[in-house]
Amino acid sequence: MSHSPSPRASSEKPPFHIIVLVGLMGAGKTTLGRQLAHYYGIPFIDTDAEIEKASRQSIAEIFSQHGEAHFRAGEHRVIRRLLKGGPCILATGGGAWMHPRTRALSHKRTDICTIWLHVPMPTLLKRLLHNRHNRPLLAQGDPEATLRRLAQERYPYYAEADLIIECGDESVEHATHTITTQLATATPPHHVPVTLAGHSYEVLTGPQLLHDAGLRIRPHLPNNRAVILTDSTVASLHLAALEESLTRAGIHFATITVPPGESSKSLKRFEDVIETILAQGIERGTTIIAFGGGVVGDLAGFVAASILRGVPFIQIPTTLLAQVDSSVGGKTGINAKAGKNLIGAFWQPNLVLADTTVLDTLPPRQLVAGYAEIVKSGLIADERLFAWCEQHGHAVLKGDPAALGEAVRRACLFKTGVVQDDERESAHSGGRALLNLGHTFAHAFEAEFHYDGRLLHGEAVSIGLHMALALSVKMGLAPQDDLARLDAHLHKLNMPVGKADLPHNLSTATLLAHMGRDKKLREGKVTFVLLHGIGKAFTCRDVALEDVRALLLAEGFAP
Repeated sequence: MSHSPSPRASSEKPPFHIIVLVGLMGAGKTTLGRQLAHYYGIPFIDTDAEIEKASRQSIAEIFSQHGEAHFRAGEHRVIRRLLKGGPCILATGGGAWMHPRTRALSHKRTDICTIWLHVPMPTLLKRLLHNRHNRPLLAQGDPEATLRRLAQERYPYYAEADLIIECGDESVEHATHTITTQLATATPPHHVPVTLAGHSYEVLTGPQLLHDAGLRIRPHLPNNRAVILTDSTVASLHLAALEESLTRAGIHFATITVPPGESSKSLKRFEDVIETILAQGIERGTTIIAFGGGVVGDLAGFVAASILRGVPFIQIPTTLLAQVDSSVGGKTGINAKAGKNLIGAFWQPNLVLADTTVLDTLPPRQLVAGYAEIVKSGLIADERLFAWCEQHGHAVLKGDPAALGEAVRRACLFKTGVVQDDERESAHSGGRALLNLGHTFAHAFEAEFHYDGRLLHGEAVSIGLHMALALSVKMGLAPQDDLARLDAHLHKLNMPVGKADLPHNLSTATLLAHMGRDKKLREGKVTFVLLHGIGKAFTCRDVALEDVRALLLAEGFAP
């Protein structure tokens, strides 16, 4: 990075209270940090300098006398203290961002923005190999090998930064202009961690994530190779942006495109995709990237779980339904003649990137379908979320970016909490099984329309939510007022509510037959998720089919 005259100080206020710079040694954190501080007229703080001042020792002396673990613990304490102050530009040491509590401190604050200064390895090597003094980690052994090892270890954590700025040999002034321009319009993503017994990953939600997808994905690719699975609709709208991002990040990839719709969740399509990937050549470290809605995510996840007995998997959901539901939690699968999602596996992703900007291209029906799952989350166990929906649902369905972003964030937080408590739906009551609220009815409706697009899954769920609460009221379990509240909300937004919203009338006898083949069948009994009221869902296996039959007839379904 060449030096040039300092950018003139601006009257522009910093868009965040504290701006934190992270990256490998040699990335230019101190140089650019000083320029940014001058531009915004706020203090610049170098954490290494603060540590040396507090300990009265150089960084090299601390490493030599006390070891790296001692240094990292003190580094975290210093950063924690500095984040309580501000405003400032804060340049951190190359390993500071590795501390999980340090990352958590930043993720929890909306007034802090973290920036990963990503510099190509050849540029870093050129800067550092001739200037290794005061770099304890490069003092011994092969410095190039050490730097590449550090990049492999640290890039997955740097990729959690709010912004990723690619820096090279441009001037300091040019790099500063790039950073300030991006900061002016930046909306940091929300970080939703998913922590399971044997696997953890992160769900990132927010706008413009597709632009930096390559750099966020690359640290999660064991061999830097990937296969994108998408459908033709998504490909025509967004594939070029994703492929360009992967190319910029130096990722080697192939793309497979399938037809849109439930017809692609078939054994035949599964076989075709598997054979195509095997014919192209694949290693155990090759990662499957699902780039599409729930159909693509389910198919790609099952392919990843099956091929070579399991390969890594990343979700980039492009529909509201997939972002708030199917991309989180690891359920994958395809349909059988006997019913929906009867063939599949649990296979958790390594990363989920939910870019809310791509939702701009969704047709209204797809927004409705996704929104039904958000309403469902509130009905299950979060009355505050349901109340939020009552206040902001109209803005969500109108495509308001802020409302959509908040809806996705809230729904993902809810879903991850459920998944962490019950990863494989092993609880006999409660737990992940509660996410099936409305689904016993919904899957029966979908089966009758053969998954041909006349009735979307989310539309069926919307009607299923009404039916589940209506059944709960009929059985004396829930108050009539709560059913009226739900129906009023759905009607206000022109959401599907009952028989009149289906393409044509259905037979009660046929619907009951579909329910009898539902995958939630246990010991010959259909399991329903019912409600004691809004936010109070529970599983029930003691539902008399006569009650279900009577409800369907009362709702106007044919005998």
